[in-house]
Amino acid sequence: MLSPARIAVLVSGGGTNLQALMDAQSAGKLPHGQIVLVIASNPEAYALERAKKAGIPGYVVCRKALGSQEAFEAGISALLKEYQVDLIVLAGFLSILSPAFTKCWPERILNVHPSLIPSFCGKGYYGLKVHEAALEKGVKVTGATVHFVNEIPDGGEILLQKAVEVLPDDMPEILQRRVMEQAEWVLLPQAAEMIAAKIVKEREDAL
Repeated sequence: MLSPARIAVLVSGGGTNLQALMDAQSAGKLPHGQIVLVIASNPEAYALERAKKAGIPGYVVCRKALGSQEAFEAGISALLKEYQVDLIVLAGFLSILSPAFTKCWPERILNVHPSLIPSFCGKGYYGLKVHEAALEKGVKVTGATVHFVNEIPDGGEILLQKAVEVLPDDMPEILQRRVMEQAEWVLLPQAAEMIAAKIVKEREDAL
């Protein structure tokens, strides 16, 4: 096999989805991909600690500190270029990327969203807000979706989905944890491997 697809993981918080990806890599479940870079939009993100422990280079690119979306995305792009990244995975990354950025990476940016798209998605639906909305609506089933990222928030092609039961006594935090454990941490490594394998095959075919 040619060298694996080089993956950058973009994070904003605790990094549990990053951990799921790193665990999958350690377990040999990401044979066509290698995580080479972690970028955090928040200097306090615990995900950076996780990356450090795993020996993966981690950087902070903070929109607030840089003053504009253009400077923020230029900072991210410079790192992606430096590390020769092939695939971007958004793992709890709370900044919306501009159409100018996403169009440079067609079918090369993955995102995991904590609902079954098209339910509870789009602008304003992130983190705990998604689970609060699901409980408020009274749905019996929720889940997670991995999709390609395009210019529409949560609007790219769906790759994988997994349903998770909503239980009668669920609180948002309890439901969030169950969706992570049963769906997000399962689907995200699967999707990363799926697209990484496709990248490697395209390289082989081009030889």
